[in-house]
Amino acid sequence: MPALNLASVHDRPSSPQPSRAGWAAVVSVTLGIFAVVTTEILPIGLLTSIGADFTVSDGMAGLMMTMPGFLAAVAAPLLTTATARFDRRLMLCAFTLLLALSNFLAAAAPGYGLVLVSRVMVGITIGGFWSIGAGLAERLVPPESAGRARAVIFSAVPLGSVLGVPAGTLIGDLAGWRTAFTVMGVLTAGVLVMLLRLVPPLPPVRATRLSVLGGLLRTTGIRLALLLTFLVVLAHFGAYTYVTPFLARVTDAGGGTITAFLLLYGAAGVLGNWLGGAWVVRRPRTVLGLAAGLIAAATLLLPALGRWDAGAVTLLLVWGIAYGAVPGASQNWFSRAAPDAPEAASVLFTASFQATISAGALLGGVVLDRTSPSAVMLLGGCVALLVVLALGAARATEG
Repeated sequence: MPALNLASVHDRPSSPQPSRAGWAAVVSVTLGIFAVVTTEILPIGLLTSIGADFTVSDGMAGLMMTMPGFLAAVAAPLLTTATARFDRRLMLCAFTLLLALSNFLAAAAPGYGLVLVSRVMVGITIGGFWSIGAGLAERLVPPESAGRARAVIFSAVPLGSVLGVPAGTLIGDLAGWRTAFTVMGVLTAGVLVMLLRLVPPLPPVRATRLSVLGGLLRTTGIRLALLLTFLVVLAHFGAYTYVTPFLARVTDAGGGTITAFLLLYGAAGVLGNWLGGAWVVRRPRTVLGLAAGLIAAATLLLPALGRWDAGAVTLLLVWGIAYGAVPGASQNWFSRAAPDAPEAASVLFTASFQATISAGALLGGVVLDRTSPSAVMLLGGCVALLVVLALGAARATEG
C-alpha cells in the first residue's frame, strides 16, 4: 500500500492557502517562534541585573536558561503525542497564551522562585509550539514555496537575537528588567491575536506517536543529526549564555556597549541565517561544519583578543554569522533524515536542541562559578571543534 494511504481520509493535509493568506499565516507562525525564542534567551542580556536583584550568582541566575530547555526537551514528544488529534492552530494559540502569562509572571515575581516557575511555563511552550510550528511550512503555502516559507519561519531564531536580546537589554538598562518581561508579554499577546485571525484551521495530518519517534531514533541519519546538534548547541549556549559576564569582566564594557555588541551579534546572525539558507538544502554538511569551525575560532580567540572592544566585537560578528546558520542546518538535517514524518522530525529536533541549550547553560554556569568567563569561552570552543571532527569521521565512514 502506498505510504500516502497510511493516513485516514480526515487526517490528510489540508490544501495550502492562497498565496497572500498563506504567507500571512507563515508570518504569524514566524512571529510566534520569534516570541518563543526571544522569551527563552531574554535572560542572557539581563542575567547580571536579575542576579543582583535577587542576590544570586551569575551561575545560579543561569538556571533561567537551563530550566526551559530541559522542560522543552521532555514536553516536545509528550505534548505533541498527547495533542496529536487536536487542531494544530488551536494548540499554537494555547501555547502562545501560556507564553504571554509566563512573561507577566516573571515581571511581577517577588522572589527568584517565581521567576523560575515562569521559566517552567516557557519550557512547556517551547516544547509544544516549536515542535508543531517548525513543520507547518508545507501546509501553509504551495509546495514550490515551502522552502522559502521554512527559511522565513527559521529566520525568527536569529531575529530573536538581533531584536529580542539587545532590545530587552536596552529596556532593562533604561527601565529595569521587569519592564523588559512586561513588554515581551504584551508583544506575545499581540502574536496570539495574529494567530487567531490569520492562521487557518489545521487538522492533524497524521498522529505522531511515541512509537514513530522510537523508530526514527533507530535510523543512522537521525542519530548523526542528534550527535551534531548536541555538540554544536552545547558549544554555543555553554559560552553565549555567559557572554554578558565575559564582556563586563574581561572586555570591561559598560551596559550601553554590551547592548550595542549584542545588537551587532544579532545582525550578524540574520546574515548567517540568510547565507546558510542559500546553501543548506544542497550542502547541509558543509554549512554545519563551517559554522562549527567559526564558532570554535571565535570562542577560542575571545579570551585573548576579547580584552579590547575591537577584538571582542569582531569575534562576536564571526560568532553571530556562524550560529545564524546552525538552526536551519540542523532542522534541515532532521527533515532529510525523516522525509515521511516531518512533525516527528521536528519533535526530535526541538527536544535535542532544547535539552542541549539547558545542558550548555548548566555546564557553562558551573564552569563560570568555579573558574572565569574566559574558561567558559575556551570550553565552548573545544566542544565546537568536536563537531568538525565528528563530521570528518562521518565522511570517512561513508567514503
